[in-house]
Amino acid sequence: MSDDVPALRKQLQQLAELHTSGALSDAAYQESRAQLERRLVDAVMSAPGAAAGAPSLRVPGKLLSLLAVAVLVVAAAGYWWTGSPERLTEAVPANDGASAPAGQPHAMSFEQIAAMADKLAERLKAQPDDADGWAMLARSYAVLGRNPEAVSAYKKAVELQADDASLLADYADALATQNQRQLSGEPARLIARALKLEPDNLKALALAGTEAFERKDYAAAVKHWDRAVQVGPADSALVQQAKGGAAEARELGKLPAAAAAPVVAAASASVSGQVSMAPALAKQASPGDTLFVFARAAEGGAMPLAVLRKQVKDLPLDFKLDDSLAMAPTAKLSSASKVIVSARISKSGDAIPKAGDLSGQSAPVAVGASGLRIEINTVVK
Repeated sequence: MSDDVPALRKQLQQLAELHTSGALSDAAYQESRAQLERRLVDAVMSAPGAAAGAPSLRVPGKLLSLLAVAVLVVAAAGYWWTGSPERLTEAVPANDGASAPAGQPHAMSFEQIAAMADKLAERLKAQPDDADGWAMLARSYAVLGRNPEAVSAYKKAVELQADDASLLADYADALATQNQRQLSGEPARLIARALKLEPDNLKALALAGTEAFERKDYAAAVKHWDRAVQVGPADSALVQQAKGGAAEARELGKLPAAAAAPVVAAASASVSGQVSMAPALAKQASPGDTLFVFARAAEGGAMPLAVLRKQVKDLPLDFKLDDSLAMAPTAKLSSASKVIVSARISKSGDAIPKAGDLSGQSAPVAVGASGLRIEINTVVK
């Protein structure tokens, strides 16, 4: 596997967090994700053959890009756990994929995806230990509705990469689809593993809620679905379905209505302090480099609640974060009780963290805290 693959997968995760937070618009997110996914597929598919003299199975770059957008974007779109292929046809229009508007993902027919999947399956015969390749093949088969083949590919991917929460959730989904959409047994165990690795994995939370609902454990279903609503993008179809599911579970279980989240008085909803640079890292930053200072909720903190943008030349920087620096009306400091304040220096000026950036952060503090001291003392790997 190419050395680029882990770094690209991390960048995809970070990009998703920024979109969830509201830092990236839907259009910017889709464009950036498509670019990263094309690079990821290229890195996976261009790895050297397992044996000397093995025939080249490299897929042409244009079709590689099409597969990246058509399969990976759809697979990550957050559709409900049933895995019904017909629900994906809207996301993957059936046309020849020969052209698309500038900056927009290319569309592919299911026949084209199938042809690409078959080429990938052939390549994996020469490289059976390529976990990312198996995961990509599994998601391709899932999009195509070839569920038995998807299950087999997911099984191989999980054997090679057992610590990927999203992969475990997708595998559970595929197994359930094959088992008359029942999540009991092995799917439930996979979901539990996924949530142990990543407690706020959106798909795993949605699946866990469904599995609990099947058992008529309505309290557990509400717990998982409420959490999915808290951590997922407000406009996500999955989040909206989780809201509806939680409401139904409350009604069936005769459970109390959802409690309103505790709100800190707006007047005191701020954190303040000073950011400084560790002397040992001073030579690694230039005066014009971008400095981000931001706060996230201490628990379930994927979403920045306030962001301040400055430059390295402003260090040491006295800062104050409050609701005026919120990135979304539903994600403000006044909606949290405790936060972690972080500072990051970006060479590129990009909000997406990259290797070589410099960072530092506080311990969890109560909203309203002042006098914080944050030292930028770590190089992002």
